[in-house]
Amino acid sequence: MVLEHEKFFIKSGFTGYCLVKIAFINPYCLEPRIQDYDIRVPPIGLHYLAALLKEKGHDCKILNWYSMKGQDSSMEEELKRISPDVTAISILHANRWGGLDIARISKRLLPEAPVIFGGPGATFLWEHLLTHFPEIDAIVMGEGEETLLELVQSVKKQGLGALGKVRGIAYREKGKPVRTETRPFISDLDRLPDPARFFTFQHVISSRGCPWNCAFCGSPRIWKRKVRFHSAEYFVNQLERLNKKGINFFYVSDDTFTLKKDRVISICNKIIERRLQIEWAAISRVNIMDEEIAYWMRRAGCTQISYGVESGSPKIRKALNKTIKDQEIQRAFEITRAYGMMPRAYFIYGSPGENNKTIDESIRLIKRIKPLGAIFYILDIFPGTKLYEDFKKRTGQGDDVWLNRIEDIMYFQTDERLNEDKVLKFGKRLRKAFYSNLPAFSLDMKLKDLPELAPYHASFLSRLGMTFVFGDYGKIEEIPNKSRTAEALFERALSFFPDHRAYLGLAILFQKKAKHSEAIRLLEEGLKHFPDSPDLSGCLGVSLMSLGELAKALDIFMKHDSSLQNLRYAIHCARSLGKNSLASSLEERMKKLGKN
Repeated sequence: MVLEHEKFFIKSGFTGYCLVKIAFINPYCLEPRIQDYDIRVPPIGLHYLAALLKEKGHDCKILNWYSMKGQDSSMEEELKRISPDVTAISILHANRWGGLDIARISKRLLPEAPVIFGGPGATFLWEHLLTHFPEIDAIVMGEGEETLLELVQSVKKQGLGALGKVRGIAYREKGKPVRTETRPFISDLDRLPDPARFFTFQHVISSRGCPWNCAFCGSPRIWKRKVRFHSAEYFVNQLERLNKKGINFFYVSDDTFTLKKDRVISICNKIIERRLQIEWAAISRVNIMDEEIAYWMRRAGCTQISYGVESGSPKIRKALNKTIKDQEIQRAFEITRAYGMMPRAYFIYGSPGENNKTIDESIRLIKRIKPLGAIFYILDIFPGTKLYEDFKKRTGQGDDVWLNRIEDIMYFQTDERLNEDKVLKFGKRLRKAFYSNLPAFSLDMKLKDLPELAPYHASFLSRLGMTFVFGDYGKIEEIPNKSRTAEALFERALSFFPDHRAYLGLAILFQKKAKHSEAIRLLEEGLKHFPDSPDLSGCLGVSLMSLGELAKALDIFMKHDSSLQNLRYAIHCARSLGKNSLASSLEERMKKLGKN
């Protein structure tokens, strides 16, 4: 007798030693994101999965369909073009329905190609998904590399290989969802092929798992509170490969990067020894940060560390099982700031027991720790978390609540003491407290007086200054005195070390105030340190133009005519000076540069 799951693979023609073509898909979310830098890219797990299968000879393509909502025809066209033997879709929670939509499209266009789900969103809801969504044929549970490889190889070699023999999956047996024996974790992560050999990406990870047990997080259940690490050599090799492909900024996505101090310092030293010109941001926990770690992370290019603070109320943190203390939070933020890295805080509001008093406590903590970045989230209830299990007990609801086309359940929707209006006001108070004090936080920084850190401090301050006038903070109306704050940060940066960004930013601020003579003096000083900078030269030329010194401006622009912007200004100067022949030749040059 041929079982239901075997029919798919027999029809797909997986016999003998044929290779398998797999489309790995990162689906879209139901709702637009305010902060999407970490979800708009495919999860790093897809790169590891695809790398292992590519190493074994299979044809793997990663499709980032994060922005494809409502573009069914484009997705259909791409699936037809690729014509995969297997469609593998990774879901969290917000993109669950996007994954289901794509699964239906795949099944309609390619009915013989199995659709396999994976990721936390599929692992935690495997029974629900297999019960209600026939377009899913199997689910890879938890860590997926060895499981997916065994599944694909078994089918490839045996033709009608039995899914029941593959550890670590869920599927249907006689129409009912079942799961196989749990697969042990991969003991040595360095055995996995480096995905940087096959793909280019910015979001990297050097470990898996987290030892803590926060009530709002699914990590304890999926990783069993065990942490496994890549060696420093493996991880830095990956960074180096990606850097050679042109990536110079990385998001290190470990749940707690600083968990093993010696390993962190080893990673940092290897980055320094190899002279990798990279910068990166990391995530840590306030009770495992110290000055030695901060020193080496900054020397190795770290520019930002994010910490889960969650709340200024010990009562709220206890309800969320976030076992950190105010003193630990304050110390971590002081250390991070002192070594020239941006300390960023994650706050959660709308939690069990939240009220105006607990929000007051969070605001007081914000003013004490002085974060330079903050993200405020309303507490969500997600499958796989302790909060979700509590929700089911309190309400009597089960997994079928997810048959509603929703991304998540807000905690306040389940607590009669809270409501949407009240919670939104909490968030408004928190953001106002942060943004209104941000200039003061930025100007009240005690940086470590170490000569070797001077250029790092200058870079840190100038980057922050740029953020106030040309970056994200420049767009936020609640932040006062943005230009004045930026000017002070640029000046302080230059007191530490000649910094290109500080010269440029400060000169632009002078120009905005029509202080062109001051801008010229500053830019001439900057060009002594950065003589080949087209940006500083262009800025200098603009101030000379503003003072009517067109001949000098033209000479400056001509020396740096590889910049299209400088060429435009040079053409204007040449025309104004009556040098029409020169202007025409510059226009021809600009056309050639534009084509390149």
